[in-house]
Amino acid sequence: MRGRKWVITLLLLGAGLVGAWAMADGQKQSMDDNMDDLPELETLETHASMQAPKETLPNELTVVPVVSPGEYHVPPAIEDIPESKYGDMIRFGRNIFINTQKYAKRYVGNGLNCADCHLQEGRKPYAAPLWAAYPMYPMYREKNHQVVSFQERLQDCFKYSLNGIAPTLDSDEIKALTVYAQWLSTNIPNGTIVAGRGFTRIDKSRDPSPFNGKVIYKQYCAMCHGEDLLGKKYMDRPGYMFPPLAGPDSYNKGAGMHKIKTCAAFVKANMPLGRPFTLTNDQALEVCVHIWQQDRPWNPKKSMFMNLFMPVTEG
Repeated sequence: MRGRKWVITLLLLGAGLVGAWAMADGQKQSMDDNMDDLPELETLETHASMQAPKETLPNELTVVPVVSPGEYHVPPAIEDIPESKYGDMIRFGRNIFINTQKYAKRYVGNGLNCADCHLQEGRKPYAAPLWAAYPMYPMYREKNHQVVSFQERLQDCFKYSLNGIAPTLDSDEIKALTVYAQWLSTNIPNGTIVAGRGFTRIDKSRDPSPFNGKVIYKQYCAMCHGEDLLGKKYMDRPGYMFPPLAGPDSYNKGAGMHKIKTCAAFVKANMPLGRPFTLTNDQALEVCVHIWQQDRPWNPKKSMFMNLFMPVTEG
């Protein structure tokens, strides 16, 4: 009797296993039938991620600070310039700013334009945007040892950064540039310090090395500005596609960009072009030491004797 129960139990277990195998086989057959309905993919498409990347692609990740919506002031669009005499003055100021060589040539002594330092037509945050500068004037400037107006600040730009002569305060060029800056700063209250003003903050962790700076310059800057730092000109028209960082067509030794920390703060947030915040603080300082060492026009505030023989205190 006990032996018969064992036989019945074994038969039931066997029947259950056979049923499970049959069900699994049926499901597998159903899946195979469904797979036949899917479109076939080319081998290259299936394994696209396994292809070797092009050598021109960057092989290092660049960490760029995230810009939150509303973090920076948004200037009016060009299309919003009114059709009036006021609008005409805005357009004239914008033309001077973008192409100073053409529209204010009588005051310029090198190959630069305002927009070479104040990027994106004076709109880019941390590239000394006009919309952040205009509301802060009049203000005290250590360089002038007195309170200056925005118009007087523009005069200094012509005198030092453009290595030229200062337009008179009542000149059309000064008026137009002031109106353009005022228009860009629309809705910013006077005396307000806004995010993106001037250049980014920069600190050093070690003394900058000019030897490292030369290497960094060749790696990141020479492609655009040239091995000799003399910039690259357009092939089909006058002017520079990439501005000179040294030589007779660059800014003079009295310009703010001739100060190493100012130069490094600009480079850190804006260079290489299209890849801001690529360099570390120390790398930006070192490449600016290399730039600072190059020949350029004298400081017009100093006599020839002081420019030639007095110890260097700038930078």
